[in-house]
Amino acid sequence: MSKLDPLPGLSPYPLHHFFDEMFEGERIVRPHYSHVNRMFAGMSPGELQAKQVLMQRRMMEEGITFTLYNPSQIQPMERTIPFDMIPRIIPREEWEKLEAGIIQRVTALNLFVHDIYHEQYIVKDGIVPRKLIIANRYFRPEMAGLRVPGGAYITTSGIDLIRHSDGQYYVLEDNLRTPSGFSYLFKGRSLMNQLFPELTFQNAIRDVDHSINRFLSVLRSLSPSHTSDPVIALLTPGEYNSAYYEHAFLAQQMGIHLVEGRDLVVQDHKLYLRQMNGLKRVDVLYRRLDDDFIDPLAFEPNSLLGVAGLMNAYRAGNVAIANAPGTGVADDKAMYAFVPDMIRYYLKEEPILNNVPTYLLSKSDDRQYVLDNLSDMVVKETSLSGGYGMLIGSEATRQEMDEFRLKILTEPERYIAQPIMSLSRAPILSEGIMSPRHIDLRAFVLTGSDRRPHVIPGGLTRVAMKEGSLVVNSSQGGGVKDTWVMS
Repeated sequence: MSKLDPLPGLSPYPLHHFFDEMFEGERIVRPHYSHVNRMFAGMSPGELQAKQVLMQRRMMEEGITFTLYNPSQIQPMERTIPFDMIPRIIPREEWEKLEAGIIQRVTALNLFVHDIYHEQYIVKDGIVPRKLIIANRYFRPEMAGLRVPGGAYITTSGIDLIRHSDGQYYVLEDNLRTPSGFSYLFKGRSLMNQLFPELTFQNAIRDVDHSINRFLSVLRSLSPSHTSDPVIALLTPGEYNSAYYEHAFLAQQMGIHLVEGRDLVVQDHKLYLRQMNGLKRVDVLYRRLDDDFIDPLAFEPNSLLGVAGLMNAYRAGNVAIANAPGTGVADDKAMYAFVPDMIRYYLKEEPILNNVPTYLLSKSDDRQYVLDNLSDMVVKETSLSGGYGMLIGSEATRQEMDEFRLKILTEPERYIAQPIMSLSRAPILSEGIMSPRHIDLRAFVLTGSDRRPHVIPGGLTRVAMKEGSLVVNSSQGGGVKDTWVMS
């Protein structure tokens, strides 16, 4: 390891008790960051600031945006997602363990979803409580006994990981319905190649571009028609959705149709795309809206976003839907606590990656412990994501804690709690100054009909842009970094 070369004119980089991805001990640079450190140390604050401005300009020109929704604002605010230029770097050996643990986890989750909608062996054997399934808002009785085209329930998943102060990785959440962030991963690498070609090409980094082709291959593999060139469409809620840029980006990159519900119609239990010259049969629908809205005849009757009769076409085996309806039963935050047991049950293996210790507030002992230690806990509503419906005890006011205490006592089954974890930090450049921020890692997994999960190398590092904050979600103002896996 080498001593940190202080960046000219920059403030000292403070060291605390958090695990730092780039530095160790008394400002010792970790070996895999040595090239990155030397390059940024050789640039003046003015040069760094100019690069940042150029980066933001490129993102604005390409429309790389995310929409923030604030209850105090009448209109949602569209902005470029903050992108930090200092990459997050993961050594090869470290990534190989992460990759194996992620594949193990997603494999077990796919088996679990199939089991829940068929024999329910895991419930009959007392591993997962039946009440947890039946009361789950994402459980879809309509999926019971249904043969899923391609056999993969969870085609796309985003597994959120953190590194604690002990240096170990923990799984924080499983996102299995309509995970987002793919576009920021691919565009982040593209922008780094443009702005820092000398940096990205001088380091042996795992390629991510081929994963776009893998994404397309996975979707093709689900086609029930088994044609050599199946018709694939990406169903978006429309341009006002917070992740619309990603929908458009993925459709363009994969060469598939970008559609809204009004562009589709079901006839004779088959799904068709409306075109100027008539109807075109759709084989695979990659949907980016939740179950409730995909078919007004099956779920939310007032939905204007979906396609009437889609579930009938799906039941008839004439179209594949990715992800399959009902996968949310496995990414409910209460279900998360049972994933290690699922791995042991279905795979007969010990989990490679640990969960964060989790308290189910429906259990009286867990509930009392959490209420007695609320200031040291993160409390989450089981069915929400994106940083919503959450209390971080160490940052909460007395009034906020009292309000959550009442919510827990009123509907304890709606909440889980976890101890506040010391998310690892990585440096960001803020107005030319290197400053530490907390980060996590969203690993993206693609699973096709062969049931062999593919983990996109590196995934997306999410950054809490506010100093000291632990909230990294884009919907809460978080940013992103390019993530390198060394090869």
